[in-house]
Amino acid sequence: MVAYMEKALSLAQLVLGTTSPNPAVGAVVVKGGAIVGEGWTKSPGQPHAEIMALRQAGTAARDGTLFVTLEPCCHWGRTPPCTDAIIEAGVAEVHMAVLDPNPLVDGKGAAQLKRAGVRTHVGEEEEEARVLVEAHAKFITTGLPFVVAKFAVSLDGKIATRTGDSKWITGSIARKYAHQLRSTSDAIMIGVNTVIADDPRLTARSDDDRVIMKHPLRVIVDSKGRTPYTAKLFQEPGKILIAAASIEGKEGEELKRAGVDVVLLPAGDSSVDINALMKLLGQREVTSVLVEGGGTLLGSLFDEGLVDKVVAFIAPMIIGGKEALSPVAGDGVERVSQALRLSRVRVEHLEPDIAVIGYCEV
Repeated sequence: MVAYMEKALSLAQLVLGTTSPNPAVGAVVVKGGAIVGEGWTKSPGQPHAEIMALRQAGTAARDGTLFVTLEPCCHWGRTPPCTDAIIEAGVAEVHMAVLDPNPLVDGKGAAQLKRAGVRTHVGEEEEEARVLVEAHAKFITTGLPFVVAKFAVSLDGKIATRTGDSKWITGSIARKYAHQLRSTSDAIMIGVNTVIADDPRLTARSDDDRVIMKHPLRVIVDSKGRTPYTAKLFQEPGKILIAAASIEGKEGEELKRAGVDVVLLPAGDSSVDINALMKLLGQREVTSVLVEGGGTLLGSLFDEGLVDKVVAFIAPMIIGGKEALSPVAGDGVERVSQALRLSRVRVEHLEPDIAVIGYCEV
């Protein structure tokens, strides 16, 4: 049984980041000990994973077992309810890794299947499935994107030398991991100081042909409109949004002429109102944001309590220097007892580096 759910999870993982605002879901139909149908989420408006798997299974779905990573929907949206199709196909048993946090579903899909005589089970491989839908869960219940803070530091907590050099703190394996994080996010966010200092491309790359790569929306937080229109990221495919409190002069005109989406937002204490920006992204159905720095932007996000998850790469090196930058600035806390402590922490070894991954749960 576990192997079938693991297969469904692997299908969902392959399309993670390509299905927004829908969650990434995988499904398999099993009959007589063999998989007779497979499915995964496609773009909004296309058949859901369950429907794709049922269609592939055809008549073999009758009296079969469906394994799906998320509770089947039971309401009309862009597509009909999956529960109706499951019942009509004559599926005898459904295994769901997790219930759908969407208030329109949230147990109602499982309940409808039970009423129709379908045996239901919930909880197989639940932890992995929750990670796959964590952005969906935040977005569907709050209207705000799930925010991941990502940074790479030396053992003494530096993101660059005193001269600003930062290439490369981590090794190739950690950098590949970071590119995968980009590909599975709806948006990448950085501050204008990072654009000016590093001139990044902010693209997602992979040497694994099995991984579906995409170019997420690139968001630049730039209170005074200082982003140079000659930056490398403007030479790459994909959409760009610049969030500014004010923008004028030659740079602003060049950016608009280049097709960049320049949005004016209220000013916060010293920069763009970051809460207003997150609300705007949510309204545009951006369900997940990977924030890559710099310290000023990350500091404001932590100060406002907007970070949901942290992915910190730590390299076994010492940089030193009192002028060398740290990953998180902002106001911070006055006492250690007030520090944000991560929960559900795990450590991954990405030789020679490590990744510390945890959640900012109150």
